[in-house]
Amino acid sequence: MKNYINTILIACSVIIAGYLLASGYQNRAKVSQAISVTGSGEENFTSDLIVWRASFSKRDMVLKQAYADLNTDQKTIRKYLTSKGVKSDEIVFEAVDIQKDFNYDYDENGQLRNTIFNGYSLSQSLKIQSKNVDVVENISREVTELIDAGVELNSFAPDYYYTKLAQLKIKMIEAATKDAKNRAEKIAENAGGVLGSLKNADMGVFQITGENTQEEFSWGGNYNTSSKKKTANVTIRLKYEIK
Repeated sequence: MKNYINTILIACSVIIAGYLLASGYQNRAKVSQAISVTGSGEENFTSDLIVWRASFSKRDMVLKQAYADLNTDQKTIRKYLTSKGVKSDEIVFEAVDIQKDFNYDYDENGQLRNTIFNGYSLSQSLKIQSKNVDVVENISREVTELIDAGVELNSFAPDYYYTKLAQLKIKMIEAATKDAKNRAEKIAENAGGVLGSLKNADMGVFQITGENTQEEFSWGGNYNTSSKKKTANVTIRLKYEIK
């Protein structure tokens, strides 16, 4: 009787083990019946916000006079900018930087013999942030006109931004997702299957480069600010079940 029971137990164990192996194989097969695809979205757009910076300076042996001259230049610059269409509240003049200049006299052995005070050097920076992109862009190229007024303004290249980036990103993610799904459906169809449920979705890095430039994508995401016309790119990776 005991041997009979042992035989039954062994048989049951074999059946259960076989079932588990078969079930595991089927589940593994099901997991392998999936496809991963990458879709992309691209959009060209024009910046709607410009930030332009410039600086100017004055020198004089007397600090009070140097500051007065700098203040005169500031008034001239403000008048010039507003006459060109820049709003007064878009112009920000930063704090004045004051430096003492010296000339150094050395002997034939390279030892300092004398320090001569050479006057005060005052400089000031200004920033314009405006949605009137074309106007400010033109001003940044034409500020040499201020030379005729006795103002030496150093102009820096403008930076360009886009204030509706969040809405653009959503639109591009939608386009990239649609592109990925179309790819998956085509692959499944060619393989004789049917696209099943979505198993996983991952968004790649959001990139902004200058339009029609050779800028390379960065793993951390590129954000071009030097070009007024830009191109945004995003990728979406989807994993679908295949029936």
